[in-house]
Amino acid sequence: MILGVADHYGKKEKGLSDLNSKHGILFGLAQSLALIPGVSRSGATIAMGRYLGYTREAALRYSFLLALPAVFGSGFYQLKDAFGSNAVANVYTLPQTFIATAIAFVVGYAVIAWLLKYVTTKSFMPFIIYRIALGTTVLVLLGTGVINP
Repeated sequence: MILGVADHYGKKEKGLSDLNSKHGILFGLAQSLALIPGVSRSGATIAMGRYLGYTREAALRYSFLLALPAVFGSGFYQLKDAFGSNAVANVYTLPQTFIATAIAFVVGYAVIAWLLKYVTTKSFMPFIIYRIALGTTVLVLLGTGVINP
């Protein structure tokens, strides 16, 4: 809901060339809110960008740029498991890991390109509705005991 309010009332005039250190720190603080369970890292940073007056595309681009250190850091951290103690198993799992990574990169790049094109003309409302519907569904399932916490 915060993203919806920020998207609706944000000024929509700044581009990435307007980014300054104060805004960078605020974007970083918004990203740190993802440490709270249920807070979307990208949603928080995009909402901050819209609140600060950045265009949808600029806020989204910067959110993706902020994700790169976390994504690569976690990927390299997990890579050590791929080079575990069982050398025979590595012969079979490493090619599969590299193929899966390449496919994920291509699909991720295509989705990001589509999303950037989408937000230049449309709002974040479908994503906001999705998050509210999913959160409500999870809360109902938890409340009725269908799923356990």
